[in-house]
Amino acid sequence: MSDNRKEMARTMRQAGESISVIARKIGASRSSVSVWVRDIVLSDEQTMLLKARWHSPAMIAARRDSRLRNESTKRQLIIDEAAQDILSMSAYELLLVGTALYWAEGGKTQRLVRFSNGDPKMMILMMRFFREICSAPEEKLRGHIHIHSSLNVDEAENYWSEVTKIPRAQFFKTYNKPNISSKNTGKTSLPHGVCDVYVLDARLFLKIQGWISAMSKLNGEANY
Repeated sequence: MSDNRKEMARTMRQAGESISVIARKIGASRSSVSVWVRDIVLSDEQTMLLKARWHSPAMIAARRDSRLRNESTKRQLIIDEAAQDILSMSAYELLLVGTALYWAEGGKTQRLVRFSNGDPKMMILMMRFFREICSAPEEKLRGHIHIHSSLNVDEAENYWSEVTKIPRAQFFKTYNKPNISSKNTGKTSLPHGVCDVYVLDARLFLKIQGWISAMSKLNGEANY
């Protein structure tokens, strides 16, 4: 097979084809093709044609697309490899993760449990935290959606009800606000708005604050 590809490479090179194209068409590495055809000298006309093709808009676009595909593949490989580091989550780990997320994104002033986010995956994780770790009663769960006025209220409420598994009847009235950045065109990075989840339980609020306090002390006492 190698000898056959070598002959194919030499024939294509003698016809004025580039090493990159030859390598792609015959399924060989550029280094192998370069060795196989290194004694072949292109004519001035062939060289000019290759240079013109190399700088053509189509070739520039092709190289850009190839580079982006390669970069995307490299990034995905890193992501996939890292994902193998986390294969499960114990109840204690869910306690720590949920507490840390609430510490970052949760309400802290109204003595009321409130978590706000626009990422459905994060919200699903926090609903596990509320239900499995906090044992939050279903009847004490509430939803409240904030969306731009250009978006569909029914779609948003149905969406977040499905994500949180909180019935729409337990949602507060959706808050609409003007979308200044998109000039009410409907173009937004949050097509379903942001969802607040409330747990109407003052005792649970204090309990979560206790977990946050304990977590902060693990880093050492500090006055900030």
